[in-house]
Amino acid sequence: MSEDKHSGYPLFPLGIVALPSEGVPLHIFEDRYRRMIEHCLTGAPGTLERSFGILWLSDEELKPIGCSCEIEQVLERTEDGRMNILVRGQRPFLLHERQDSLPFPAGVIEFLHDDEPESEPEAARAARELYRELVRQATDREIAQDELDEMSAYRMAATVEFDTDAKQELLELRSESERMRRLAVLLESAIERISLLERAQARARSNGKVRFA
Repeated sequence: MSEDKHSGYPLFPLGIVALPSEGVPLHIFEDRYRRMIEHCLTGAPGTLERSFGILWLSDEELKPIGCSCEIEQVLERTEDGRMNILVRGQRPFLLHERQDSLPFPAGVIEFLHDDEPESEPEAARAARELYRELVRQATDREIAQDELDEMSAYRMAATVEFDTDAKQELLELRSESERMRRLAVLLESAIERISLLERAQARARSNGKVRFA
């Protein structure tokens, strides 16, 4: 088995998609997943043993490509054994087969690599400028250029509330340039939605009247 392929890897099918670098809060209450998290907590921070895989369980199927997530913090434990935890997305992986021999869901997975690790400059520039504009409009924050230049498509997407289909599409792309180009389209749509919302709110405040200064 290659170094990127792992057997008995813990799996957590959920109705969400996690992206690399994204922080995801989870409430753990089902017994088998409590056992899974306790198993992962025996691993040292920064090791594979500290992680598990989130796979999107959509209405149609369990998606075969997911994201490994490392447990960063146990936020709360209740007397009945439930937990609130914070995990951080790490790496995309492909599920080869499910395994039923462990006391929690697991499988044989293989971590995925990009065919093209570096992004085309124009694709990256366009996505980052749109991201800068979205952050400016949504939060009034101005991102420093050096901070923006270091942001990958995953890092930018992880801070925006895209729908699960869009996030899964980004997770499955094996080229940073392709992710940047797709992210640019998603960011343009998000900026347009903000503009439409602002116009709708302005109309509501006007009570149907045109206001002049």
